[in-house]
Amino acid sequence: MTDAKISIHLGDLPAGLSFPSGVAIDTETLGLNPHRDRLCLVQLSSGDGTAHLIKFDGKSYAAPRLKAMLADPAILKIFHFARFDVAVLKQYLGVDTTPIYCTKIASKLARTYTDRHGLKDLVGELLGIELSKQQQSSDWGAAELSESQKSYAANDVLHLHALKAKLDSMLAREGRSDFAQAAFGFLPVRARLDLAGFEQDDIFAH
Repeated sequence: MTDAKISIHLGDLPAGLSFPSGVAIDTETLGLNPHRDRLCLVQLSSGDGTAHLIKFDGKSYAAPRLKAMLADPAILKIFHFARFDVAVLKQYLGVDTTPIYCTKIASKLARTYTDRHGLKDLVGELLGIELSKQQQSSDWGAAELSESQKSYAANDVLHLHALKAKLDSMLAREGRSDFAQAAFGFLPVRARLDLAGFEQDDIFAH
């Protein structure tokens, strides 16, 4: 469980919510195929120990305030494995999320001494926090989310701001910040390629 303040919202962001220091974002779906497995939950955090969980019923994805925030060029969106989340958000909300920071890409560029780039590994090493992934495979389409599900979902965004700060220092130290920014900029295109059926193809290969 987590001690964070968790708020549930149905179908959209509440009015008046702002993210001046950027917003950490994650999604929960019914599987890993965006064309088949619907978007159930979008988690958001401003990095202040609070998490906002937006729950979708699968019937409506209007969410005008959420869509406006995702497309706002003045708000940085921080993900872990942004490639999947950005594709899901494009598929169900029809929005190109920008600008983007991905802690998984940053980790792969900065932490070349390991092949462990999962969120649990990153939070454990860089922040000294142990995360539970017990609810990773659960029914996110349930009418009511359990307390364990809420805690799991919140933990996926609560630490991303702190991870970004650590990874930015490592990227700068190794002279790879420009590689990271270029990769982040390509992510919306990578997501559209995945949705177009090119998810298994390396378009840069011979």
